[in-house]
Amino acid sequence: MSGPVHGERLVVIGYGPAAHRLVERLGRPGPYAVTVLGAEPEPAYGRPLLTAVLDGTLPVRALRLPDPPPGTALRLGVRAVSVDPRRRLVRTSDGAAHPYDRLVLATGAAPVLPGPGWAREADGRLAPGVRPLRTLADAARLASGSGPVAVVGGGVLGVEAALALRRRGRPVVLVHRGPHPLDRHLDARAGEAVTGRLRALSLDLRLGRTVAAREEAGAALALDDGSRVEAAEVLLCVGARPRVELARAAGLAVRSGVLVDHRLRTSAARVYAIGDCAEPLDGGGYGPDAAPGPTGRLPAGGFASAWEQAETLALLLTDGDGRHPGARGVLRLKAPELDLLRVGTTAGADETVVLGDAAAGRYARLSLRAGRLTGAVLIGLHRAAAGVVRLHQRGEPVPVDRLALLLGEAPRYEAGPPPGTALVCHCNNVTGDALEAAWRAGARTAAALAAATRAGTGCGGCAEEVRVRCEAWSGAGTREETVS
Repeated sequence: MSGPVHGERLVVIGYGPAAHRLVERLGRPGPYAVTVLGAEPEPAYGRPLLTAVLDGTLPVRALRLPDPPPGTALRLGVRAVSVDPRRRLVRTSDGAAHPYDRLVLATGAAPVLPGPGWAREADGRLAPGVRPLRTLADAARLASGSGPVAVVGGGVLGVEAALALRRRGRPVVLVHRGPHPLDRHLDARAGEAVTGRLRALSLDLRLGRTVAAREEAGAALALDDGSRVEAAEVLLCVGARPRVELARAAGLAVRSGVLVDHRLRTSAARVYAIGDCAEPLDGGGYGPDAAPGPTGRLPAGGFASAWEQAETLALLLTDGDGRHPGARGVLRLKAPELDLLRVGTTAGADETVVLGDAAAGRYARLSLRAGRLTGAVLIGLHRAAAGVVRLHQRGEPVPVDRLALLLGEAPRYEAGPPPGTALVCHCNNVTGDALEAAWRAGARTAAALAAATRAGTGCGGCAEEVRVRCEAWSGAGTREETVS
């Protein structure tokens, strides 16, 4: 790809975290005249942190991402209705036409909704009290409610949302058609460990069940086994599918997502795609509940991969060199009560290490090939998480003492940068030292640290570590003041 000509028009359709990261990385002054078309009326916000709004950990305003670089033409509440790759033109819902030299599709994904029946009115609209969790408005409405909630769908979002609402003090029933929560990610033994932990947290689990009907008054659901679930509100978390309508209508190659190569190019010249709407040519989606592709490679969590794609595309659009390395395959559940990590895939393993400790709610499965980690599942073993991720990403040999690794005691786990210089927030490159400096400067809560450093405002995977560090520093500070 040749480098940009100064003043080229770059149009970005969508203004979620991926589009925001791309525009931020392109910076100003830059080679492009950037126009961003955002269908939502709100500026870009950290979508992975919506469950923090549900439990009250973060206010709505804390999710807002920084303003785009000066000079960016930001059009909010404007929906792209057509793309003409031949004429290089985007038409929008307000009747405007936006010519482009390069176009980026960052249209994200839409929640999967049930067909006609209990969840929809006769005109197709969702029934009162039934909603997905995809936007800031969805989260704000749920956070302001009261009474029992039924969460339908036990994938990543469903489990995170159910736990967040439970922390809020609301009775929660989780209805999932699979044999155990997160069954697309976990084997049967890991599923048993998660099921036991969720039940210990007072979640009412209805597994292997689907919703058959909803009472006319909207106060309860009837399940397919005849049982009844009280629910003032119903939260739909049954998956998401890439928004590809624009791309398909424009004649771009589409499978489940918009097909892109290793340079994030679509089948149309000068048109790219990033984030949840994109799908690599070698198979495998990017969403957290996507299934393995034909290569057996498991996808990364949507947010982490979307940011990687955005940063890669920013480099490609400015320097014209490089390629996207593909999904890292890391999933970290954002719930303080359930520490769960999954990396990589079990495909091609020649050694498997399994640790089961039902009494303590701990489980681990390591898959290795030639002494190196191809995949892992950890539940309740937070001290091992950083070491396992590092071994997987770097392709380093796994320590001979596998148990010590899982308990967080292996020398290989301890090796690396000093604790202060080690990254805590990988999304925003925030180190432990930077966090402590912000704390000493007056950011004495997790929310204040997030505002000062942006730690925890990316994928949210480090939020618990930020909170723990903040509490530790606060305790140390209090003791120092008492002694003095």
